[in-house]
Amino acid sequence: MITMKKVMMMAALSVSVLSTQAQDFKAPLKATWDAFDTTKSPEGKVALSNKLALIAKKWPDEWATHFYAGLSKVYVAYDVKDEAKCDAILDEAEKERDEVVTLLGKKETDETVVFSALIANARMAVNPMQRWQKYGKIFGDKLREAGEMNPNNPRVYYLKAVSTRFTPKAFGGGKKAALPYFEKAEGLYAKENSTDITKPYWGKNWNTFFMADAKTEDKDDK
Repeated sequence: MITMKKVMMMAALSVSVLSTQAQDFKAPLKATWDAFDTTKSPEGKVALSNKLALIAKKWPDEWATHFYAGLSKVYVAYDVKDEAKCDAILDEAEKERDEVVTLLGKKETDETVVFSALIANARMAVNPMQRWQKYGKIFGDKLREAGEMNPNNPRVYYLKAVSTRFTPKAFGGGKKAALPYFEKAEGLYAKENSTDITKPYWGKNWNTFFMADAKTEDKDDK
């Protein structure tokens, strides 16, 4: 005979199991993303990106697994010089980004908008001479939109800084012009906690790297 006490115990156990299952993705996701975020090997990035894709398939109902799987694909795409292959990878990244929005209740956040800006920048980077007019505008518009949604998002300033760093000086770019953006991002990154993978903190390592580089002298400044 099943008593009320047993029913309550079974219900509590079910809730506990579901909670544990929901949390299980965090440890492998964080470990894999942190490894991806610190490797400089193109081959290593591809291998870890594939692993992140598998994590997203294992936990398809968690927005964070799709977020990092897609994000890794964008960074992999930056290393691809063939336009068609690059676009194909970025198409996959965009599908992951869209899945994130769906899982968030079809609601855009500053992080998903920054994600869109990053994808646009990667599409432009594979052929800047032919693509800057279209994707450069999308990149700029998305960064402004994300900044309006959350002016304390360091990734808005980090991406602006990188874009400025690699823009020719004749068009307002270069190290000196980019440095204030890197420094702004650095201050905001310092306020973030990198222990919870569901609270995006990506970009900090590269911001620190580029900021140090931006403090050095440009070749044409000598």
